[in-house]
Amino acid sequence: MTPSHRPSTARLLFASSHPGPTVTVTVLAAVIAAAVGRPAWLVVLVALTVVAGQLSIGLANDWIDADRDRTVGRSDKPVAQGLIAVGTVRTAAFVTAGVAVLLSVFLGPVAAVAHLVLVAAGWAYDAGLKRTVWSVVPFVVAFGLLPVVAVSAGPDGDWPAWWAIATGAVFGVAIHCTNVLPDLVDDAATGVRGFPHRLGLRGAGVTAFGALVVAALLVLGGQVLGDDAVGGAGVALAVLGAVVVIALAAAGVRLVVLGLASRTLFRLVIASSLVLVVELGLAGARLVA
Repeated sequence: MTPSHRPSTARLLFASSHPGPTVTVTVLAAVIAAAVGRPAWLVVLVALTVVAGQLSIGLANDWIDADRDRTVGRSDKPVAQGLIAVGTVRTAAFVTAGVAVLLSVFLGPVAAVAHLVLVAAGWAYDAGLKRTVWSVVPFVVAFGLLPVVAVSAGPDGDWPAWWAIATGAVFGVAIHCTNVLPDLVDDAATGVRGFPHRLGLRGAGVTAFGALVVAALLVLGGQVLGDDAVGGAGVALAVLGAVVVIALAAAGVRLVVLGLASRTLFRLVIASSLVLVVELGLAGARLVA
């Protein structure tokens, strides 16, 4: 690639930050904050804080895994392709982590602590937990805390409903398993044996989409049976959301049974998370405990 056609450093850093998950998690946090009635400035602050933390986690992943990604020839990793220096990605990871810490302070004490633990969980995964049977724990912790960050932001420090936290934690299992499935062969070649690897393609896939169904049922139950339950059109939206997510889970199980470990599996989980969080906002369920 000639210098005139080389992407800018900013673009290469963004590509190194796992942009898909980073943007999705940020959108989820912002929508939840808006759904519980946080003012616009606070929703923006939540989004900026979460995106900084997610950028740092993604950049740290590509920095720490640089040698492993080169070994397996990852064509989607700028560092592995030699397009950007490892040191540049490492510096960006620390800078964005610092920004995440600074912005967290302005969210209020409950949300700040929750977000710092969330980011620490992501870094712990990058730093070594991904190679162990405990690789799923950072995802359970991080996604379980995401509703806490969004709902607790502000001076009041409200706590989200228990089922919202449980839904996030269960989603963490689905996201981890489906994100890893396409890389099982590459990971095996470089000594990575996390939780999904030990279950195998079909075991991890069924676990992921089973968790997705549990998440859909938790949200449905929380909306129609929880405090200040929805009624009328809200019930219809709640049922529709659950049906859509269960259908997406069924499609995912079919792909897994056929042995198709593609990025489509991860996209099905991401799509499901967006369906549920948008549905929550439209149905008007009470997310605050």
